[in-house]
Amino acid sequence: MGPIAGVHVTVSSPPEFALAGVPNVADPREAVAGADAVYTDVWVSMGDEGTADARRAALGPYRIDDALLDAAADGAIALHCLPAHPGEEITEDVLYGDRQRIWDQAENRRHAQKAMLEWLLA
Repeated sequence: MGPIAGVHVTVSSPPEFALAGVPNVADPREAVAGADAVYTDVWVSMGDEGTADARRAALGPYRIDDALLDAAADGAIALHCLPAHPGEEITEDVLYGDRQRIWDQAENRRHAQKAMLEWLLA
């Protein structure tokens, strides 16, 4: 969807978590170089509890922290679709700091979901 929206998207993960058919950059610092936004999601979703420790160990270098944002473009922001697990995929300092737009993102998603519900119920 990125190219359709005019957005360049780079996916970064350990090779064992790479998405089929999607180019993947294993080095997170290389992946964020020049990025205006750095997006993450939870590492352990419901149903993944059995592999939680292995996931956390493999994904540790991909945590969004100040150092990773420093490797991106000047003024880069962090995004997250929530709910977040502070200290895992994103540090608490970034999640609640001034280098994120996560709460604006969540509010915008809420309005989009309300519009979708109105359209579906009309």
